[in-house]
Amino acid sequence: MNLNGKVCLITGASRGLGRAMAVLFVKAGAEKVYACDIKVEEQTEAPEALIPKQLNVADAAAVRSTVDEIVAESGRIDVLVNNAGITRDSLIQKLEDDDWEKVINVNLNGVFFVTRAVAPVMMEAGFGSVINMASIVALDGNIGQSNYAATKGGVVSMTKTWAKEFARKGANIRVNAIAPGFIRTPMTESVPEKILDALVAKTPLGRMGEADDVASCALFLASEASSFITGQVIRVDGGLVL
Repeated sequence: MNLNGKVCLITGASRGLGRAMAVLFVKAGAEKVYACDIKVEEQTEAPEALIPKQLNVADAAAVRSTVDEIVAESGRIDVLVNNAGITRDSLIQKLEDDDWEKVINVNLNGVFFVTRAVAPVMMEAGFGSVINMASIVALDGNIGQSNYAATKGGVVSMTKTWAKEFARKGANIRVNAIAPGFIRTPMTESVPEKILDALVAKTPLGRMGEADDVASCALFLASEASSFITGQVIRVDGGLVL
């Protein structure tokens, strides 16, 4: 699998899954990988093709401006990965309005804003691959994650809708989603060890996932190796059923 000559945009790409995908995409031959995040962290010895850009995906105006900048610099966007996401977990009776709205704004609105800005660029070019980060929580639910589950469920629905919408006039644009299980990233560092141990015990493959497990799936969906796959949600969870 390779991304030779491709221009890629990845949100939430300064660490965790996004960083792993950005690094792997560069290794796979991408011409440029725009690693967008709300906070751009200094990366030592970063490859020249890895280009950090500050972006708040919940800011629609900033999204349009950033996409315009990338297109002006590179002429196109071949691959989009909507990875930016946050959690604010709480049982529903304790879930504050602010925590509901913050998760909706980043995880759902952000995916919509970025894709709305990038899709016309891909449709004009006649090709592209959009990869949305969903979650097994969208498919199976999880206690204390009403807001997160709602956003990721929305991402799954938008994925299937866009797979039909973007290709309706003959454009070779594929839209797929990845539904990770519990992956060892900064987002899971705050989860108590006993809970993680219980999840591993319920996972047929007997371990937590690593960022590279998800990045490899994203590379497959971004590459021509998946040229006849669209509208799908691929679980990367070691077989875990919540």
